[in-house]
Amino acid sequence: MRRSLAFLAGVLLVGVFALPASAADGDESFTINDPRITESSGLAASRQHPGIYWTHNDQDDGAYLYAVDSSTGKTVARITMTGVGMPRDVEAIAIGPDNQIWVGDIGDNDGVSWPYVWIYQLPEPKNLTDQTVRATQYVVKYSNGSRDAESMVVHPKTGRVYIIDKQEDGGHLYEGPAKLSASGSNVFKPAAAVDLWATNAAFSPDGRQLAVRGYFGGISYDWNDGKIKRQGRISVPIGQGESVSYSVDGTKLMLGSEGVNSEVEARDAPDRPDGAESPSGNGSSAAGGDGDGDSEGLKIGAIAVVATLGVGLWFRRLLRRS
Repeated sequence: MRRSLAFLAGVLLVGVFALPASAADGDESFTINDPRITESSGLAASRQHPGIYWTHNDQDDGAYLYAVDSSTGKTVARITMTGVGMPRDVEAIAIGPDNQIWVGDIGDNDGVSWPYVWIYQLPEPKNLTDQTVRATQYVVKYSNGSRDAESMVVHPKTGRVYIIDKQEDGGHLYEGPAKLSASGSNVFKPAAAVDLWATNAAFSPDGRQLAVRGYFGGISYDWNDGKIKRQGRISVPIGQGESVSYSVDGTKLMLGSEGVNSEVEARDAPDRPDGAESPSGNGSSAAGGDGDGDSEGLKIGAIAVVATLGVGLWFRRLLRRS
């Protein structure tokens, strides 16, 4: 009997600790704790490493990317890009097909009017350690002259790269070539108007939605094969809002800001997919709740059962001794 009870207690304990922790899923708010990250200007959820978000400073002393663990806010890897020049004003980061990281060195807000800007592409490392990774550098020009931009997105299905320029009265979505060339200039052409002073943007994981944010609000668009259709407003935190990413399951928008110990706030995605897994992994949709309470209740109930079994074992031993 004691072996049976002990075995059952062990199974329940294993079940408790095997339950998915929502913080590890990367869909909860967190604080970036790395003192080297003072101007987080882009954010991208890793599909290869659950709970990891890639970010960067807009200006740094090197070509660096940081992998931040959302469960702790700590940097678990710093990537040094080689094969590129010294970045000028890095404003965006995205994950494309095949776990490729795309980095937008596209800022131009100092009145310089660069004749071209750069985009970098590199494979996301399979192991998260400080390391050097060779990147491909692409030269980008706009068909209608220099642009200041802080938003670059990569379609998760087609891999096509888009840029949204930053203008107070609203900008445009610029479409790049179907495949970028590393040997010449890549001309981006305006494809659709964007009704926002855009500071960052992100595709939903299925590529059907485009979220664009600014300092004071955001807009959700139906992608519609690039013929974007406005869906509704997105509420954003007050502050120097410079980044946005969908969580890897598409249920949350992760909204970041600049500054030391900057916050990344998780909010329900306005287009949360029906049947998408909740942070607890139970498959409930937004309409049915996120399932956190059920998960916590299960954990607490299991712990209570284990505690009861433990007390029972102790009591039986006490009776036998007496």
